[in-house]
Amino acid sequence: MVSTELPAARVGEGLGRVCQAGGVGLPAKLLGTDEHEVLHTRTHGKALVLPATALVLVGAGFGAGAALIPSEARPFGQVGIGLVGLLLAVWWSVLPYLRWRTTTYTLTDRRLITRRGVLNKVSLDLPLARVNDVASERSLLDRVFGCGTLVVQTASEGGTITLVDVPEVEHVHQTMTELLHAASEPSWPALRAPLG
Repeated sequence: MVSTELPAARVGEGLGRVCQAGGVGLPAKLLGTDEHEVLHTRTHGKALVLPATALVLVGAGFGAGAALIPSEARPFGQVGIGLVGLLLAVWWSVLPYLRWRTTTYTLTDRRLITRRGVLNKVSLDLPLARVNDVASERSLLDRVFGCGTLVVQTASEGGTITLVDVPEVEHVHQTMTELLHAASEPSWPALRAPLG
């Protein structure tokens, strides 16, 4: 039997900030027998830059709009502007935040797990045995923010899985490659020829 478990010192090297992002970990009931979580992360926080900017702009627009309402249209005009501002804040800021909060990537010693969705949960579990190749891509902006895209080639019908905005993508790439090589290495005692 081939052991797929790497020594803990090698697996988690350099991933202190990626492994557990504030109580994000996968519940133990979702792990198989003797399966160990190697890292667990959300997409990079850069996804929240535009929603945060939108929230500030909606707040400024609400303030300006409420101040410019003529006195004869108050308080109904201000309530109307408040409702529009609330709808825009939910659409442009709260929903993107919830999408970010519920999108996670988990790497165990056996599989890659992606989960996303606010109301409708979508989960993808990919056994590492089906992974043919792993590559990472980083644009200039990704390098500034310290993230990137992980491209996983599989032997399944899906072909290629692209994980966008992975924090510290090079470390994740290296860890996944180590796990893949550990899973493909033969058990040395089984290869020894019998003596005599």
